[in-house]
Amino acid sequence: MHKDNLQKGTRAIHIGNEPDEKTGSVIPPIYQTSTFVQSSPGVHKGYEYTRSHNPTRTRLEECLASLENAKYCLVTSSGMAAVSLIFQSFPQGTKILCGDDVYGGTYRILNTIFNDRFELKHVNTTDVDSVKTELNSFKPDLVWLESPTNPMLQISDIKAICEASHALNAKVVVDNTFMSPYFQNPLDLGADVVLHSLTKYINGHSDVVGGAIMLNDMTQFDKLWYLQNSMGPSQSPFDSWLVLRGVKTLALRMRAHATNAIEIATYLEAHPKVDKVIYPGLQSHPQHELAKRQMSGFGGMLSVYIKGGLKESKTFLEEVKLFALAESLGGVESLIEHPAIMTHASVPLEERAKLGIADNFVRISAGVEDIEDLIADLSNALDRI
Repeated sequence: MHKDNLQKGTRAIHIGNEPDEKTGSVIPPIYQTSTFVQSSPGVHKGYEYTRSHNPTRTRLEECLASLENAKYCLVTSSGMAAVSLIFQSFPQGTKILCGDDVYGGTYRILNTIFNDRFELKHVNTTDVDSVKTELNSFKPDLVWLESPTNPMLQISDIKAICEASHALNAKVVVDNTFMSPYFQNPLDLGADVVLHSLTKYINGHSDVVGGAIMLNDMTQFDKLWYLQNSMGPSQSPFDSWLVLRGVKTLALRMRAHATNAIEIATYLEAHPKVDKVIYPGLQSHPQHELAKRQMSGFGGMLSVYIKGGLKESKTFLEEVKLFALAESLGGVESLIEHPAIMTHASVPLEERAKLGIADNFVRISAGVEDIEDLIADLSNALDRI
């Protein structure tokens, strides 16, 4: 059976995870080496030095490319390393149209590191008409968006934005971290490049930091690989092996995350101490119908406004026991955090206010624990307010 005909859950287990040809080991070995012997100067077996490449990393890249329906994949030492490589691949003076609700680290690197290199403008990417207006007036070279966004869980029409951008020769990069390749494939919707923080759902066990870039353009891939090899943000063999191990259960985990998330969202939406819940799977989400069209599931992330202010939200966050108060997301364990103080503190106060990242705003990463225990934990914490 050709690998392209396999379902995603099967590909996650078998692509890149073929048994070791030399020994027959079902689990492929870790090539925990920094360098490779050459039979003659410049004559080797495809690998010279692990910063440049490594067989374990190759296996992971094959698996991830298959899941994202991409020809090429580049794995990096962190999600931000992947973001940086993409930006480094664009020349001085590039015009970037970026979503106004993006991960705090992306906002920081654009506005404090690359601010002298690029011309930057932010736009609400959920409003296709606004995007088209900016495309025609600003004339960007690159459009950068997240869908769903972090942390407001806004959904953008990826296909419509890609079509409008390509009509004006602009490239489109989509950060697909929140959905993972299991629930959404932006390349199929027209995106030029897809980005993931492997730290999150793809690895799924909160024990690895990593990033990945998937694309179909060989010229752009070669440029990214050259930059990675020159600058050095490559993922280690052991971390690559851990992610390759973690991704095997991606299908199972994503289904469980989504099942728990909708249960939690429904419970919180009806709770008297909650003002509002944001989750794409709820009918109340403004882009619920769009989410159903371009995603095959609603994911495990939700956000909630606790009634009150900072005092009430802090009490809630301090009283949960199963939900770990920590940054990051996408692990098997449930996590909870306060974006204004934690993940999005680098976004200026006035920008956070525009987006709705208020003092009573809480982001939840639903894990895969038994839902009865998670609901009880949330109930107990809300009772303490």
